[in-house]
Amino acid sequence: MQPTGLKPEDVPSLMDGTLRANSAQAGRLDAYLPSPCIQNHAANLAFLADGTLTCVWFGGTMEGMGDISIYMSRLAPGADRWSEPEKMSDDPAKSEQNPLIFNAPDGRVWLLYTSQTSGDQDGAVVKCRISEDGGKSFAPPTVLCDLPGTFVRQQIVVNGRGDWLLPVFRCISLPGQRWSGDADTAGVLISRDGGKSWKMREIEGSLGAVHMNIVPLEGDRMIAFFRDRYAEHIRASFSPDQGETWSAPEPTNLPNNNSSIQAVGLGDRRIAMVYNHSSAASSDARRQSLYDEIESGKALVAETPDTAARKAVWGVPRAPLSLAVSADHGGHFERKFDLDTGDGYCLSNNSKDMLNREFSYPSIIQGADGTLHVAYTYYRRAIKYVRLPLESIA
Repeated sequence: MQPTGLKPEDVPSLMDGTLRANSAQAGRLDAYLPSPCIQNHAANLAFLADGTLTCVWFGGTMEGMGDISIYMSRLAPGADRWSEPEKMSDDPAKSEQNPLIFNAPDGRVWLLYTSQTSGDQDGAVVKCRISEDGGKSFAPPTVLCDLPGTFVRQQIVVNGRGDWLLPVFRCISLPGQRWSGDADTAGVLISRDGGKSWKMREIEGSLGAVHMNIVPLEGDRMIAFFRDRYAEHIRASFSPDQGETWSAPEPTNLPNNNSSIQAVGLGDRRIAMVYNHSSAASSDARRQSLYDEIESGKALVAETPDTAARKAVWGVPRAPLSLAVSADHGGHFERKFDLDTGDGYCLSNNSKDMLNREFSYPSIIQGADGTLHVAYTYYRRAIKYVRLPLESIA
């Protein structure tokens, strides 16, 4: 039976990757992925062609530090235990973050992630490693996008014309200030030649909308969901032409706390979303910025009056972690249940002293048999995996 009422100090003893039944829901299995790191964050799930489920995330001492690297664990078909993680990046001068796995149409497997110095997200570039053997081994890293401040989080989508759509967000610092997310915007990197070259397509009206998550609908239509820097609501944007153009992101009926979300289109045409059911309106907890616990060596330029009218909101509790479903192509979501509950304290990223108690940065994917697979940050100490039968969201 899955233990309940865990404290941060209890989690390391469970990080063996073993799937355990959770009595809270029929058919649910939980696991805490093994990791050598004090901090583990920003998981993303993907199946490989042979049916292996992979989970990638970043780990180290604290987000933004030079020892933050990318890790990958695997769950073989029929296995009841996740593998020991493989270290997939190792640049001691950079914080390497927000990984994702992409299965390209030609059979290659791409690992993408960001690379930055300290907390300077406005200087980040996107790197990639490519596997020619189905994800067993990967070539050395190369730079996919060197436009400073470009960040990834969500999966690449291939449209009906064969174009690759990589949703990104642009981390922009304001004069006289360190990056804090106040002026971030969204965009799509489009490749029409199988990843050889990419062109940036900015999303108009996307100030404060990040972590763009594209979900194909019927025909040429697509919907995208966004994290809200101002901690109000998850936002949504529509494309009528397979991702070439997008409407300005507008609020959905789900709240957002300026933390990551992820949605997936299900086989029955519903959309499942995992997110924190909280917002700035539900809590007055605040912190200065994401990286206020580490120093940046970046020099500041002179301040000018041209600054953003709104400020990003940080520190809103990252809990509960909830699952919601839309039966009308993303027009409205019904909250089904909470995957994890607690106070969601995130006024500190400190994992060494076990101060953080957030449930965040979820990833959700559906298996060929309809089963739902979810992974997310647990207290910034572990990546937690949850397997749910499709019937749980009936």
